[in-house]
Order: sequence, then C-alpha cells, then structure tokens
Amino acid sequence: MRRLGGQFGRLRRLLRHGPGGPGAGSAPSDGGGGAAAGNALASTADIPEGGGKVFADQKVVVTQPTAGEFKAFSATCTHQGCAVKSIADGVINCPCHNSNFSITDGSVKSGPATKPLPEMKITVDGESITLA
Repeated sequence: MRRLGGQFGRLRRLLRHGPGGPGAGSAPSDGGGGAAAGNALASTADIPEGGGKVFADQKVVVTQPTAGEFKAFSATCTHQGCAVKSIADGVINCPCHNSNFSITDGSVKSGPATKPLPEMKITVDGESITLA
C-alpha cells in the first residue's frame, strides 16, 4: 500500500503542476529564494559554450549550445519528475533513470523519458540572463 500511496502523490503533483513540475513556465509559487521572473539568474560567462548549468533552486537549466546562443529548460525530468543534475557531452542528464536531453532543444537523446524538457523563457541583456 505504501508504494501505491507514493504513486498517488506523484499523480497529484503532476495534476497540480503539469509535467514540468512546480514553477515550470511560471514564476516560483513559493515567492522565496532564487531568481523570480525579472531577476538576474546568471551571467553569460557562467554558462559554458557547448554545455550549461543547472539552477536547482529555480528548477531551470540554462545551456549555451553554440557561442552566444542561450536556451533554458525545466530542470524536472519528464520521466518521473526527478531533478536533472548535470550537463556533459551536449546532454542534460537525469541521475534517477539515466534519461538524457539535448542542450539545443531539450529533446530526448536517450530514455526512459519519452517527452522533451519544456522550454522556459529567458532574456539575455548584455551579459545578464534573466528568467522572463
């Protein structure tokens, strides 16, 4: 019964927040900590070319697939809602079940995830990257 309860908890979170998890595609609902919409998230120098950086508190991943091109995706894996943790060799990695996503468009490179990471809106102004 305990296992079933955990599944219902995940289902409730999915229904409440959608596949991107809490905060995906919107400002953080708790109002605390981290970069809310309009606040600087990072400097462009913080994001390596061909890689990226996970901002766990904001549940966002910012990548730089090519020089000067910045993208942002939800940091919540679309498989079972785990937080992605690292970026290496052009992919965003989820440690829970080893799903990998493209730094270019969030598409699934290897599963078990079958859906891409949702894109998040950012603004790059000079050297400042801001959640839109």
